[in-house]
Amino acid sequence: MRSNYLLLLAVALTVPVVAQNSAAPTRYQLTTNIPYRVALDLSADTQERCRLDLYCPTNRQGFSTVVWFHGGGLTGGNRSVPTSLQAKGIAVVAAGYRLSPQVKAPVYIEDAAAAVAWTFRNIARYGGSTNLIFVSGHSAGGYLTAMVGLDKHWLAAENVDANRIAGLAPLSPQAITHFTIRSERGIDPKQPIIDALAPLYHVRSDAPAMLLVTGDREKELLGRYEENAYFWRMMKIAGHSDIQLLELQGYDHGHMAEPAFPLLLEFIAKRSPAATRP
Repeated sequence: MRSNYLLLLAVALTVPVVAQNSAAPTRYQLTTNIPYRVALDLSADTQERCRLDLYCPTNRQGFSTVVWFHGGGLTGGNRSVPTSLQAKGIAVVAAGYRLSPQVKAPVYIEDAAAAVAWTFRNIARYGGSTNLIFVSGHSAGGYLTAMVGLDKHWLAAENVDANRIAGLAPLSPQAITHFTIRSERGIDPKQPIIDALAPLYHVRSDAPAMLLVTGDREKELLGRYEENAYFWRMMKIAGHSDIQLLELQGYDHGHMAEPAFPLLLEFIAKRSPAATRP
């Protein structure tokens, strides 16, 4: 009974716009509050946080989709569809996840994997291609992006091969073990750790295509650019052939996402068939 109740909470709003690169108007629909974990014994926190909003074209087929994870240090933030990704010919799945200290690692990684798996299972019903699912996020969302895409066992638990992801685009992620996870263990956030909960631990040659974007190294948080530069180098050494690192000069951690969105859209377009490009 509860699962049916949860499904009834989804609300749809249709927004007509004209898509780029299209002679005909493309209409979009925003469906909010969709639970991606449905069971009778879910906690109240899980029911509240494990939901997503789906923004997608309604009169196109085979479009690309971005699963988007918000930032907030794994301790705050809420899901939302970035304005700069709207009306671009793609779908956006904005996913929430449970937060520390209500939960601890690796629960939020498990939630991120469940949201990506929901997208693989459901996006075709809305007209999207399961071959064109990208994952991205800013800050903590970028960390989750990298973890679910690089450590294959998180998505394997959801019966999804992480290598089916068309591309990963973490924006200013932590490449070492996240500082909130270190804090949960009583480790000073300035003490770097690389273990199984670090994207760096999972460098591999066969990972999906990757776009790494950070802010200005002199304005970023605690060596964030250098973390990503080392991650980029180790991926190249491991044999990965489709990874790019970009530094946005003049932008700090909090403001680098907005100028990164056009780079994300270009990343998607290069890996999408011409007929479905944003």
